[in-house]
Amino acid sequence: MTTAVVAAVWSSATHSFSKFARDELRVVTGQGVEGDAHCGVTVKHRSRVAVDPSQPNLRQVHLIQGELFDELAARGFGVQPGQMGENLTTRGIDLLALPRDTELRIGAEVVLRVTGLRNPCPQIENFEAGLLKAVVDRDADGEIVRKAGVMSVVLAGGVVKPGDVIAVRLPPAPHARLERV
Repeated sequence: MTTAVVAAVWSSATHSFSKFARDELRVVTGQGVEGDAHCGVTVKHRSRVAVDPSQPNLRQVHLIQGELFDELAARGFGVQPGQMGENLTTRGIDLLALPRDTELRIGAEVVLRVTGLRNPCPQIENFEAGLLKAVVDRDADGEIVRKAGVMSVVLAGGVVKPGDVIAVRLPPAPHARLERV
């Protein structure tokens, strides 16, 4: 059995597409990553702010499984961890298979609740031609598969560092599948 871990941590104070590597992140209960452009109780994503700035922020912390970068590299893409705007790059956990409301305990203090899938925006295509199609796929039934990570809210704050172990706590059944948020 593989241990799920945080491979790297990222943040940016601006709404840039990519984020910058950090030694650690401080996450704040109910808000997100301290100093990150998406930190706050209400929505910070520019397209959502334009619609209704009072919406709750269900996108406080963005996680992408590092295995996605391996898949993209095998397909000839040059995108690296942190460049798609995630706060946490993970290893050893299939984030996309988790049900909504799964709790992720990271290290000794931090608890995140998974709220849904990241819906990649057209900026991703501007980063590298063909990347949007590579992270929005279709399964055997023709259903859309969004691979650009999951979004979460902070239930318990603290410090997150590379190497922190991630423990998964599933919500009570029946499980709700992840939808875009």
